[in-house]
Amino acid sequence: MRTGTLESGIFNSIAFGLLSAISWGAGDFSGGLATRRAGASHVGVYSVVIGSQLVGVVLIIGLALAFRELLPPGADLAWGAAAGAFGSVGLLALYRGLASGRMGLVAPLSAVLAAALPVVIAAFTQGLPTALQFSGFGFALAGVWLLSKPEGSLSFKLNELTLPLVAGLGFGLFFVLMDRANDRAVFWPLVAARLASVTLMVGATLPRRRWLWPGRTSWPLTALAGVLDAGGNAFFTLAAQMGRLDVAAVLSSLYPASTVMLAALVLRERLSAGQWLGVGAALLAIVLIAL
Repeated sequence: MRTGTLESGIFNSIAFGLLSAISWGAGDFSGGLATRRAGASHVGVYSVVIGSQLVGVVLIIGLALAFRELLPPGADLAWGAAAGAFGSVGLLALYRGLASGRMGLVAPLSAVLAAALPVVIAAFTQGLPTALQFSGFGFALAGVWLLSKPEGSLSFKLNELTLPLVAGLGFGLFFVLMDRANDRAVFWPLVAARLASVTLMVGATLPRRRWLWPGRTSWPLTALAGVLDAGGNAFFTLAAQMGRLDVAAVLSSLYPASTVMLAALVLRERLSAGQWLGVGAALLAIVLIAL
């Protein structure tokens, strides 16, 4: 019975991790389309992010009430808030890096670092993964890099590493701290994370003295992005609860595969050879991690 329960927990963890990647990737795709409609300026980007975060807060509170989830101890809520704060710092660093024109460096490096940090932390807190899982992590990181990196050669200066490192550390710490926050509850720590995130985002935009609110044409996609992003957070939390942090984080970090596949299917964007290799590496990673 114990073996069956353990195997069931591992399977559920892998399934929720993949659902998280699918949901996050679809949320990024929806958010990207909403940003196009809102205008690809700082104001347009922040309006979509803040609007989607608020939708996510309402949805997660509704789920917590619907499932009658009890409020966890204040320490768990504090860990959730810290996770949301670091996630916001990562997001702000990511957008600043992308706006600087170094998309080919910022996107893949931040994504790989975000996935790698929980692997290192889990090795100390939960022990080393199996050899097959470890090789799967390697293929997953390679897949994330290939999926996120645009075509063309990559060259950079050392001082250009700051923003992608901050973004990757912010996202990686979100994974680690949410795993610490979710021992007793799923939704309320996510509510704390979202509230902290929205607070920091609004604070970052106040100096611009612009009313950041999505326009009427971008609201449907903004709301959809918020629902999908909140779903990705919930699925990751469930994956981390039922299995290892590193497995949950690495599988959830495969979200660029979902984004690029939706772009290919909906927008008819052609995948580069590198991105196809990334898709293949991601599929191989899933098989190895699941063995």
